[in-house]
Amino acid sequence: MSTARISPSATAISATFRHISLTPPSRRAFLITLLPPLVIGRRARNYAPKIYSKASEPLEVCAKESLTTPNKLGDCPFTQRVLLTLEEKNLPYDLKLVDLRNKPEWFLNVSPEGKVPLIKLEEKWIPDSDVITQALEEKFPEPSLATPPEKAAVGSKIFSTFIGFLKSKDTSDGTEQALLDQLTDFNSYLGKNGPFINGEVISAADLSLAPKLYHLEIALGHYKKWSIPDSLTYVKSYMKTIFSRESFIKTRAIVEDVIEGWRPKVEG
Repeated sequence: MSTARISPSATAISATFRHISLTPPSRRAFLITLLPPLVIGRRARNYAPKIYSKASEPLEVCAKESLTTPNKLGDCPFTQRVLLTLEEKNLPYDLKLVDLRNKPEWFLNVSPEGKVPLIKLEEKWIPDSDVITQALEEKFPEPSLATPPEKAAVGSKIFSTFIGFLKSKDTSDGTEQALLDQLTDFNSYLGKNGPFINGEVISAADLSLAPKLYHLEIALGHYKKWSIPDSLTYVKSYMKTIFSRESFIKTRAIVEDVIEGWRPKVEG
């Protein structure tokens, strides 16, 4: 009597590996032994689940210390961007608060320019939030925070126009209108493409912009008695949604620090 040999389809193999990838590590080795020889052989490599790097030890991060409250995180929006990335990727980190008014020697040894944020990856200290967040995305790609290139610049001019308006002493110099124009454009974009910059999922572009909008809201409210118009409903909703995320609440600066941080820009 002959015995028929049935080979599994690519679809079935792929589904099997998807199941295994969701299985606790203690069970994976056992399940793999149940797969047919074809899957274990050379051709099976195409179907093997990817195993991504995860931080085994907390990542060291240098951040600005509060100007108003000891042992509290300071008001740097670029540092918050990095911390938001770590939080959204569920990566453990060890926060080292630095008094930038009296920089300690150990900090200057690893950051000769004396700037934050700074993170230690693979025994190397890396500065600049752009570089840091890109490095984190490459080393720890899951969950992905990547923003499509065509969307990466959305809302990117809001921060500079906010600073121009905040520093302005002339009410007729056009800086307020410039900011309103940028916010209106962003509102229109969100109305068509939101709720986030990359649609339904939060991405690196949101984690860069949100801390800046937080500073905008506080600083302009305090120094200019100005707020984003209620007519920009999508922008207001966007801010409310992100500001209420656990990651944002955990990494935001206190209001008093944001006010004090911008005082030199306002008062010269």
